[in-house]
Amino acid sequence: MAVKKTKSATKASTRKRAASGPVPPYGDPIRGAMARGNLSEMKSLAARTRKYIAELERALKVLDGKIAKHG
Repeated sequence: MAVKKTKSATKASTRKRAASGPVPPYGDPIRGAMARGNLSEMKSLAARTRKYIAELERALKVLDGKIAKHG
C-alpha cells in the first residue's frame, strides 16, 4: 500500500534536496589541507574556491542590478 505524503512532508523533503549538492569550500577543509601539507589538495581547494568566489561575484552583480531597478 502506498503512503500518501502530506504537503508539509513534501515541502520538507524538497527543502532537504535543495540543501544538498556541491558544498562550497570553507575554512575547515582549507585549514585541514594546509595542516596535512597536501599540496595537490591545497591546489585543488584553491582552484575550487576561486571558481566559487567568481560565481558569487557574478550572482551579486545580478542581485545589485535588480536592487537598482527596484531601488
